[in-house]
Amino acid sequence: MTGRTATTRTAPPREGGAAVLPAAVCRAAAALVVLLLLLVVLVLPWAGDLGMHAATVERLRHGLTRPGSPLVDADVPSPYYSPWTVLLGLLARVTGWQVFTVLRIGAVAGLALLVTGVWRYVRTLSDRPSAPPLALLCLVLLWGTAPVDWSGFAGLHSLALTAAYPSVLALGLAFHFWAWLTRAVREPPGWAAWAGLGVLWAVIVLCHQFSGVVASLGALATLVAARCGRRVWARAAAGLAAGLAVLWAWPYYDVFALLGTDGLEAAHRSLYRDLAGRYWLVLVGVAALAVRLRRDRRDVLVVFFALGAAVFAAGGLSGHWSWGRALPAALVPAQLAAALLAAEAGHRWWSRRGREPAGASAVAVGAVAAALAVGAWAQSGTVGYVTGPEALPPTVREKYREPWRGYGWITPWVRYGDVVMARTGAARQVPAYGAYTVAPGYPDVFLPDAPERTEAVRRYFAPGTAAGTRRAVERAYAVRWVVDRGGLRGAEGLREVARGPDGEVLYRVPGGR
Repeated sequence: MTGRTATTRTAPPREGGAAVLPAAVCRAAAALVVLLLLLVVLVLPWAGDLGMHAATVERLRHGLTRPGSPLVDADVPSPYYSPWTVLLGLLARVTGWQVFTVLRIGAVAGLALLVTGVWRYVRTLSDRPSAPPLALLCLVLLWGTAPVDWSGFAGLHSLALTAAYPSVLALGLAFHFWAWLTRAVREPPGWAAWAGLGVLWAVIVLCHQFSGVVASLGALATLVAARCGRRVWARAAAGLAAGLAVLWAWPYYDVFALLGTDGLEAAHRSLYRDLAGRYWLVLVGVAALAVRLRRDRRDVLVVFFALGAAVFAAGGLSGHWSWGRALPAALVPAQLAAALLAAEAGHRWWSRRGREPAGASAVAVGAVAAALAVGAWAQSGTVGYVTGPEALPPTVREKYREPWRGYGWITPWVRYGDVVMARTGAARQVPAYGAYTVAPGYPDVFLPDAPERTEAVRRYFAPGTAAGTRRAVERAYAVRWVVDRGGLRGAEGLREVARGPDGEVLYRVPGGR
């Protein structure tokens, strides 16, 4: 085959203004979803990894070139120091804005990139006006009826809780990357453009490694589906080399050191549980992929889905549970396929209404619309982050998940850089306010003494631990404060300073300020 690429099949031209009304309805529905997410960003509900990302920005604000661990007082690298968090840290440093204000700005930027990225990529697959807004709706609503909240997963409820994470920005960049790559393989540009694609790929990987895997699988699917010749593969290889050079040169952490690490497997075991409850609505998209497969065995979405499903299945079979984070590489093409099928079927149905029986077109539109309605109902608790749970009907309130309260109540006493002895949820939130903890609240593959730190925390809070043992741990890790829910009340040497809204107590250790 020559170096020229095969032309990707596109939908036939639109017939006048026949699709104007359905497209307008889809755009209005998508706009409501985006508006809801923007209103949620104003609230910025706290759950999951928000404390980690806040701590990362806070460390970069105080030490842009050598920030150390975001969570503990240790001079070690961290994969959370990405190009995006460095930019946010610089913004916080220059403006003096509070870290959660900066995270809100980052969330708006990430959502904007996600929406525009979906729009651009879908326009490479279909020229139907309703396709982009339908794709956005399918991306956030076609999941299941059991909640699934993971960074890099674009469900409505998941986005509401992770909008400020770098993963949202990385996923948005991935859609822009696929759109750019799709156009590049159709009409190959010069070498500089391919180098730019490689740099963009590297930025995605640095911002969120799991989304980088998804972006890579989508890129491979694009190249395979386009039936590229040697000329395109050679330029793609040059772009890959440019991206690898950026990864190698990144000064904040060694991304290649993450390969082969096994410290994240246990945390990802749950990704392989309740698959039917979490993802059954995606079956509508799988059926749409079957339609595309009959038309073209190397359809880009079919190949993309196959690659993502293969990686996910391999992780489950081999016990590499962290490979489950590649699941969006199977979900996204199925969701997009459902949107494209509905857009095309809706166009035929609407343009021929009154002249022909509805037939298969109506069935396809009805199936996708019903799935979207069920998905919206399943994730309707998201509205509670804007209105408050008390404003929700009882049936919707059951779907609402209470966010964390945060630890702003300790800030009148705990200063930046102080070490706080904390565990479980407290250890995941305290660093957001500038303090360190003894053991990290999240797995840290770059922290060599993480097991010793975890054991020190366990020993400190164990019932019956002698006061001398606690003093030794405090001295070893320069602990100034302790946060506990009451198990240490009356412990020798600890002095109560404040109480939080959930009954937790802040103690000053002997010799602390």
